[in-house]
Parts: sequence; C-alpha cells; structure tokens
Amino acid sequence: MAKSIFRRVTKTVFLILNLVVVVLWLISCLTPFLNTATWWMIGFVGLMVPYLILGLIIFLVFWLFVKPKLALIPALALLIGFQQLNVVFAWKPGPSVSENKPEHVLRVISWNIQSFNGNNKNKAVKQLARTELAESIQRLNADVVCLQEFNHTDGYNSESDNLSLFKKAYPYHFFSKDYQRNGGNYQSGCIIFSKYPIIHQNKIKFPVAESLIYADILKDDDTIRVFNTHLQSFKFKQADYSDLEKIKEQDDETLRASKNIIRKMRLAFKRRGVQAGIVRKAMNESPYPSLICGDFNDVPNSYTYFHIRGNYQDAFLKKGFGIGRTFISLASTLRIDYILPAPSFQVKMFDMIDEGLSDHIMLVADLQLKN
Repeated sequence: MAKSIFRRVTKTVFLILNLVVVVLWLISCLTPFLNTATWWMIGFVGLMVPYLILGLIIFLVFWLFVKPKLALIPALALLIGFQQLNVVFAWKPGPSVSENKPEHVLRVISWNIQSFNGNNKNKAVKQLARTELAESIQRLNADVVCLQEFNHTDGYNSESDNLSLFKKAYPYHFFSKDYQRNGGNYQSGCIIFSKYPIIHQNKIKFPVAESLIYADILKDDDTIRVFNTHLQSFKFKQADYSDLEKIKEQDDETLRASKNIIRKMRLAFKRRGVQAGIVRKAMNESPYPSLICGDFNDVPNSYTYFHIRGNYQDAFLKKGFGIGRTFISLASTLRIDYILPAPSFQVKMFDMIDEGLSDHIMLVADLQLKN
C-alpha cells in the first residue's frame, strides 16, 4: 500500500515538473517573434533553451519506462519547438581549417579579441598576447578579418599601435572607432581588415554605444558587402560575477545580487532588440551578396539571432558539430558569435579555434559565391 502511494506521488510530481518544463519550452518557441525591446522578459527564457531540451529528453526517457502514453507530452513539445531545437545543435561536421586555403573561396575570420588583453593575469604575458593574436590570425591566410573589441592608440608607442600588426597582410581596413579617449588618440570598436580593395564603407550608429559597420570588398569581378558588429553586452564586471556566485550559494545578499543582475540583463535585452532591427534593415538594403560577422551577445534561441539571421545561413549549422560554445566564461552553452552568409554563398568550411588569447573563440569560414 505504502509503495503504491509513493509511486503515485512520484508520478504526480514528475508530471507537474514535466508540464512546467513544457510550458517554459513553449514560451521559448515565441522568442523569434517577440522583440525584446518590448518583451524583454522572454530573453531570460531563451537562455534556458539548452537546459529545457535536456529536461524534455530526460522526461521522454522516464515516461517511456514508467508510462509510455505520457511520453507523448515531451515528444510533442520537442516537435512543436523544432525551430528552436534546430539552431542549438549542428549535425554536419565539415573539414577543419587548413593553412593552405583552397582556391576561389573567401576565407573569413570573426573574433572578439577582448581588447588584446589575453587570458593571463601576468602583465608580461599579456603584453605578448597582441602579437600572438595577430600571428594566429595571419597564419590562417584569411581574406577578410572581422574583429570586435579591437583597440588602437595613435602616436604613443609601438606596443599600442595595433593597426601596424595587420597592415602588411591586410592593406585595407575600416575601423568603427566607437569609443575614443585622450583627444581621439585611443580608439576602440569593430574593425574589418581585407586583402582586397574596399571600394565603399559605412558606419551606422546604434542609439547607445557601438555601431554596425560594413565594407564593400572587390574580389575579382565580384563586390561583396561584409558587415561587422558588436551588440549590447550584459556588461558584467568582477562584482557581478561575485553576485552570480552569491545567487548560486544562496548567500544572505542573494536578493540584492539578483536585482542587480536582472537590471543589467533587462537593459541589454531591450537594447539588443532595437539594435537587431537596425542591423536587419541595413542587411535588407545591401545591393551586393553580403555576410555578417559579429558578437551578438545573444544565443541562437533569441529574438536577436532570428531577426538578424532572417533567411541567411549560419556557417556553424552548415559545417559544424555540437553546441558550438563561443564564449568561454559563464555557462558552457553560450554560442553568441556568428558568421552568417547570404543564401548566395556556399559554406565550404567552418571551424572554431581556441587560441587561449581571448574569452571568445575564433570563428573561421570558407565561403564561395554560387554561380
């Protein structure tokens, strides 16, 4: 009798938990359609998607063994949310990057380089990071390099002249210079380096902080528009990471820490919703085959990703495998950096390279225009 009651209670508890996960999952399926500039709360649900998928799979297996009919609940939920499921995992592993680049392809690198700071706290080691970073990029023989959080100082010393690290290999560049200090001598933002001539360039400012830049690159007889951007981040500082630990540990200051984190995340969700609209509009107006690189600071299950991507391809989904984590801090599921080429390109190769020189991983893709 007691055993029967225990089993009944256990099933009821699991069913309630399963329904909670299903409801959250179905809400997450709305993220492509609800702009976080207004519906900022749904941004939090988008971050939960990989864990919701794992939960639904666990419930699916559990019910198959305990009560097969109830396995339809998680199974149908996963089927309904196929669009979300489809952008989390890549199933098409392609060739790895080779220093011997194939002919007739456009090799593109996108990388948030964390202001050349490296991941080592030792000052002497950090100073070497800038040259190691430049060498690791040039070794791959890319045609176009899109960097986020790039910085440069004019007229100070050779150790702060970061443009000179790339000038020989990349004679053409366009730099957003979103942030400037010391009378404009110090500049930082996004930059596009190119081996091929840049025949036109433009900067589209966001309402707050950074911008979207693009460069029209002449390769043989083709003009290709390359976009590069860095969208609003949560701007977590060391104190915020400490707050996250307090939340995990249920510290006495958990409530204060939670409010602080939520406030920063809400602001970022709202700003990215606006920025995504600006980016999509600019991409729609491109008269040439185009691609966008960047650190979107948002996951593939977000409004930001779906709205910017539109009908463009995701190079990782085309030639990658797994979850594709690109940001090595915080959670192990954060794919927030992208190379998205238009349908007029064929993705020949995609690879991710962790050089240990940034808190982001370098993305490399070989693209070829279709005939």
